Order: sequence, then structure tokens, then C-alpha cells
Amino acid sequence: MTPPIATTTEVYAKDLAFSKALHGEQVVDSEIGLFGKIASKDHAAHEAVVKSYTSYWKADDPQAETEDERNARSSEAATLTNTYYNIATDFYEYGWGNCFHFCRFHLGESFYQSIARHEHYLAMYLNVRPDMKVLDIGCGVGGPTREICRFTGAHVTGLNNNDYQIARAKYYAAKAGLEGKTDFIKGSFLEIPFEENSFDRVYAIEATCHSPKLESVYKEAFRVLKPGGLFAFYEWCTTDRYDPTNPEHAKIIRGIEIGDGISQLYSTREALQALKNVGFELEYEDDLAEINDVVPWYYPLTGDFRKSQSIWDFFTFFRLTVVGKMLTRALVGGLEKVGAAPTGSVEVQKLLELAGDSLAKGGETKIFTPMYLLVGRKPLKS
Repeated sequence: MTPPIATTTEVYAKDLAFSKALHGEQVVDSEIGLFGKIASKDHAAHEAVVKSYTSYWKADDPQAETEDERNARSSEAATLTNTYYNIATDFYEYGWGNCFHFCRFHLGESFYQSIARHEHYLAMYLNVRPDMKVLDIGCGVGGPTREICRFTGAHVTGLNNNDYQIARAKYYAAKAGLEGKTDFIKGSFLEIPFEENSFDRVYAIEATCHSPKLESVYKEAFRVLKPGGLFAFYEWCTTDRYDPTNPEHAKIIRGIEIGDGISQLYSTREALQALKNVGFELEYEDDLAEINDVVPWYYPLTGDFRKSQSIWDFFTFFRLTVVGKMLTRALVGGLEKVGAAPTGSVEVQKLLELAGDSLAKGGETKIFTPMYLLVGRKPLKS
């Protein structure tokens, strides 16, 4: 007898119960820091989620992976991403802050100023006004949601499939006094839980790369956007310089995928075509990583402080230096060894180090971009 298929409500209830079991009351105790958060995880739940995530990557050599293996992983992209952020979110906040994205750097501009400007730049292309309803697809812990809300005055709804991140986003919004101007909703961007023509503007910042097929998420953005509305987003993509038959290139891209919870990266050409295929009229496209900036977007990942534009950036990025990563690994490893941190904590740290190293190499070789900007308009008449 075929077992009954679980409803969306049942799946979400199960997700929420597991999130509470894994993370406990960490949202309330938000200021306890990385090591306190790690130590307070439910050990059995954390070990299970780490094993679950690593099980998606079977072949060590990306060129030895079969098409069936990659398709199997893509078919479970939503679960893969949710699992990834259950183990990675605390490390992200510790090492990067509340806005989980890259940016361009201008001379004389601190890291957090650059992050905010990158968000403002996207809002500029969206032409957001205070009376608009805006959707943030894949909002993380709500850093960009809050910033764009403050910058534009619009009401911004954040959509996320991870209960832990939603809880943290709500916590930060309340702390910032933005409860009335922001909402954070549980849902898949492959089935956005809103009616057609619900939003004046839709955006995504380095989030839609988690979709198994780009057309699937772009189609949903098209559906919920009002006619004449704009969809603008930064996409993670391989560039024309990427050669999948080059073992070093394949290793770098595989490191980005496994280290960042992505089932499969697509090219800039594929992203552009996918946007057109679902019905958008192209307004603008540009790979911002191709702009010849003095300070490259990936410099924080290299631990090279010679390009820092503020003394405060030293304290922000010390964790990403060789010494900083060694100290973090030693502290996490020590907690795990004495049983204070759950099994798999060091593995998560190493996973994120792989991500950082691969992203930096992807930037240096120019085979990868995290900021392919696309702006599409939904026609007034379909």
C-alpha cells in the first residue's frame, strides 16, 4: 500500500518541530555568540542534520559524478538548502553579519557601508516607492529586508523556507522597530504562498541559486508580481570563462556548491534565458563582478587586510584570516572533543572554509560571479 503524501501543513509542522529541537531557545538568547549557540544545540539532532547534508554529495571527484546523482540531488534541493542553513546560519552571522551576500567595494567605504549600498543599488533599479508592497525571495535572517524597508519606506515581506532563519528575522525586525513594516513568511520560492499579482516589486539577493531549475523560481516571481512590476535580483552563476572539462575549474565550482548548499550552479547565459522564457521583458543585465574595481568583491575571503578600507574591517574579518580560522577551528574542536559541542561541529566549520576558499578562487579566476544583476518587467498584458 502506498503511504499517504504529507500535506504542506504537515511538512511545515515537522520542519518547525525539528528546528525547535535542534536550536532550542537560541532566538531568545540571540547575543550568546557562536560558541554558546553551538554548545546549546541538541547533540543528536545536530549530528543527524550534518550527516543528512553530507549524504547529498557522494562522489569526491565532481567529474566522476553521474547525471543521475546530480539530478537526484537537484530533486531534493529544497530539503538540501533547508538542511544546509540549519547548520550554517550561526557561522554566517558570526563571520559575516546579518546580510548573507557579497558586494562591490568602493575606496574609503567600510564593509557594512558597502553591503548596504549593494542593497540600495538593487532598490534603485526596482524604483521602489513607500506605498509599494515588496517581496524578498529567500530573505535569510532579514538583513536586506530591513535595510530596503528603511531605505525605501515600502512594506517588505521576506520569504524563507528555514524556520530558524525566520525566527531570527522576526527577532531582529522587532528589535529594530520594524514589525509593522515587515513580515516574514514560511514558504518555498517554488510555490510562493501568495495569490497572483500580489506585489508591486519582487527581488532576490543571492538566493535563487538554490533553485533546482532557475525557470521554476523565476516563474513564481512572475506569477505573484503585478503587471508592469519589476523583478530584480543578484544571481550566483558560472561565467563564460568556466570550462567544465577543466579539473581545476570543476573542483572550484563543486567547492562552491557543496560549501554553500547549492544543488547545481547555472551559467549567466542560462539565467538570462530563463528570465526571458518565463515571460519577463529584460530591462537591464550586468555582471557587477566584471567591473574593474580596485578592491575585488571576494577580498574578505582571502584574509588580505591590505585592501581594508576601515580599521573596523580588521575586527570584522579577522575571523576569516588563516589565524582566525585556526582559532575558530580549535575552539569548536575543543568544545566537540569534551562533549560541549555536538558531533559534526568541526565538519561544518571545515565545510564553510571550503566554501570561502572556493569562492575566492572562483573570483580570482573569474569563472564565477555572485552578482549577475538581472532586472525584468512583467508585461502589462500577457
